[in-house]
Parts: sequence; C-alpha cells; structure tokens
Amino acid sequence: MRLLADLHIAPRTVQFLRSLGHDALRVTDLLPATASDESIIERAAQDQRIILTQDLDMTAIIALSRRQYPSLVTLRLSSVRVEFVNSILQRTLPVLEHDLLQGALVTIEDSRIRLRRLPLII
Repeated sequence: MRLLADLHIAPRTVQFLRSLGHDALRVTDLLPATASDESIIERAAQDQRIILTQDLDMTAIIALSRRQYPSLVTLRLSSVRVEFVNSILQRTLPVLEHDLLQGALVTIEDSRIRLRRLPLII
C-alpha cells in the first residue's frame, strides 16, 4: 500500500512498513513539518496515499469533506511504543487493505477496529 505517515508516527515505524513491502513515506518527505492537516490530506489524495496518523482532527476534516479519498488510518492505542504499534499494523493492515483502497476511515484501537466507508453520508 502507498502510505503517508503523519509526524506523530515514528520514523522507525515507517521503516518497518517499508520492510513489509509498503510504499511508506513520512509527511516531511513531501511537505514542510509545519504543513496543515488540510495540506497533508490534499497531498495524500493527489499521490493516492493512505494517511496513517494519531491526529483525531484529520478524521473530522475528511468526514466533513464528503470525499472518497484519501483513506485514513487513525491509531488510538494504549501505547506508542514502536514495537507495539508495529505489531498492530503488521496484523491489521493486510486485513484492511481492500477497504482502504476503496476509501475508508479506520480507527485502530487495542482490541477493536472501526471502519467507515467513504464518502460519509452525514
């Protein structure tokens, strides 16, 4: 998958995702560190990348935009330890791939995954 990791995602996690065969970049590979959430969303949509974040604001921005893309994976985990995050992503991304490629908002928690297809009808 083509992923764009927000600044809240550790560089070691981006490297780990690459080792799994994903085309993973950090926001700072494409945009300034001060880029707005809207700029990140726009760039992800242009580059057909799925955003990986811990920022809750992005969910609202994409939901209210009524867009189908980009997909968004929001991590709401009890630990930000790289090893924990990596193990969760390794387990869940393959299961979510089809939905993410179709356009979805996904929230990954320790013991559950919430998935909503885009565009959201509000």
